[in-house]
Amino acid sequence: MDDGLAKHSALRNAQIAPIGARLRKRRKELKLTLQDVADGAGFSVGFISQIERGITVPSLTSLVAVCHVLKVDIASFLGQPKAVAPVTRHEQRPVYALGGEPGRAVSYERLSAAFPGNVLRSTLIHEPPGYRSEPMAHEGEEIFFVVEGALTLEVDGEQMILEAGDSAHFPSMRTHATWNHTTQPTTVFHTCTMDVFGDGTPSGSAETSLFVSKALNRRSAPKKLKISKGNRK
Repeated sequence: MDDGLAKHSALRNAQIAPIGARLRKRRKELKLTLQDVADGAGFSVGFISQIERGITVPSLTSLVAVCHVLKVDIASFLGQPKAVAPVTRHEQRPVYALGGEPGRAVSYERLSAAFPGNVLRSTLIHEPPGYRSEPMAHEGEEIFFVVEGALTLEVDGEQMILEAGDSAHFPSMRTHATWNHTTQPTTVFHTCTMDVFGDGTPSGSAETSLFVSKALNRRSAPKKLKISKGNRK
C-alpha cells in the first residue's frame, strides 16, 4: 500500500469505533448468548468472545456472517458511501478498515459497484505480515489473485502457497482461511458473491452501469483501454 493509502487507512482506523462493544450490545439486545451467535455464524464461542473483547479483529467476510446473525447492517461498521461514480482514482478509492493497530491491520479497497442484478463483490485486500484470517465457510464462490507478496491459502485443511500472479477459485462452502506467512505486506485481489458491502437495494441500471477503477501509479499498471459503444460489455 502506498503512503497515501496507508495514511487514509490509519485515519479510518482512528475514526471507527471499536466493533466488539457494538456487537456485544446488539447481541444482548436480542437476548442471544455467545453460543447462539457462534452457531449461527459458524464460528467458535472463543472467536466471538475475542471479537467482543477487542482481542481479535474479524475479517470482512466474518463480520458479515456475524452481522447476519445479529440482524444488523454490515454497512454501519464501514462508514463508507456506496460506489456510484463511474471512475475511481487510486488515491481516492474507498478504503475500509475494521480496527486494529494502524500499519498492522487489514484494510480493503473497494473495486466493484452495485447495480441491479450484480452478484460479484471485489476488493483489494492488504494483509500485514503474520495476519491470519479465521476459518469459515458460507454460500457462493470466490477468487483470490495475489497482486503483490505471497499468501498461504488453506481450503478444507489443504494448504497451498500463492505467490504474485497466482490465483485460486473455489466454492465458498469449503472451509477456507488465509495467512500472510511472509515478513512483507501482501495485496490480494478478491472477488466473491457474498454481500460484503451491505449495499442493500442496488441503484442504477444494469444496461448502462460501468465502474472503472484507475490505478495510475500501481506497479505494472495496464495501459489505458479505450472502450467504444460497440464493444462495451
